[in-house]
Amino acid sequence: MRLVCIEEHAVDPAIMRAAQPTLHREAPYMRWLSSPKATSHPRDRHRPSVVEMSEAMRLGTDLGADRIRAMDEYGIDLQIVSYTSPAQLAPDEQAVALTRAANDRLAQAIAADPQRLQGFAVLPWQAPQAAADELDRAVGELGLRGALLAGRPGDRFLDDPRYEPVLGRLAALQVPLYLHPFHPLPEVQQAYYAGLPDEVTAGFSLGGWGWHHEAGIHVLRLILSGVFERFPALQVISGHWGEMVPYSLHRLDDILPTSVTGLSKTITDTYRAHVWVTPSGLFDAPHVRFIRDTIGLDRVIWSVDYPYLTLDGTREFLDNLPLDESERHKIMHRNAETLFRL
Repeated sequence: MRLVCIEEHAVDPAIMRAAQPTLHREAPYMRWLSSPKATSHPRDRHRPSVVEMSEAMRLGTDLGADRIRAMDEYGIDLQIVSYTSPAQLAPDEQAVALTRAANDRLAQAIAADPQRLQGFAVLPWQAPQAAADELDRAVGELGLRGALLAGRPGDRFLDDPRYEPVLGRLAALQVPLYLHPFHPLPEVQQAYYAGLPDEVTAGFSLGGWGWHHEAGIHVLRLILSGVFERFPALQVISGHWGEMVPYSLHRLDDILPTSVTGLSKTITDTYRAHVWVTPSGLFDAPHVRFIRDTIGLDRVIWSVDYPYLTLDGTREFLDNLPLDESERHKIMHRNAETLFRL
């Protein structure tokens, strides 16, 4: 059975270099993710394991033969590749050129093997109109399948009116936006996650909790601000089984009914119509059952979060899920083919 994975990443060294000063200022604790204590996890050959950060960066720069060999080894037929390099943290005057060059590089790799690779655009969020124009170019000229945003576009979320040109263009082009987590707002990080041992603070602020919490808030702000009512064709993707949100939909509907929000639909109904979820390498059968019961497998697309996680156990986990053939086809490839018009 064909397997399409859609949260599989690349690294653009030029964007990373340009973003480093801002990243060091806003999230200095990130360096502890590479400490010996933080990277001493044993590898589990039956499920994805955390990859040491310098090795993940090395693997992420490859868009060619080594990536394809890894896909072959683990039975992955197609990756939709995205940059996690945070272009919005680069100096404003460099962002457009950097993102154009990165999108060109990804498009060249796809052209070399389009049956195995497709891609998301990276955008210069500092300038929303320029970001909309680059999205147009990336989709219309380069053939990319949507865009991915790592974290916030700036010091606010995408419900801020200044980002409507990009959201409108996504809706008009009928391509999705992947809302990937990244470091939380510095003042939030200091209040919520600081003051613990260095490696604990880093993990708690980021992949252990903090960035999932913030990414979930990002989706909820889009719903509660009425973005999906203004752009009914807009579709977004939320990783890590929906970044905590699906587990609170019932509670959200109780506390924020339409009489309070002023929206035409409940939060749950809006979520089911506009949000797709992926596992991002969190291979846990109870998650699958809960998401199937809560939002339905029609909104699930598979992902592993390579190269930040290993590809171990991908097919093994899918083969052992208690799903019928139709459900298995949906999450392994058909939903992706529908959303991305593959």
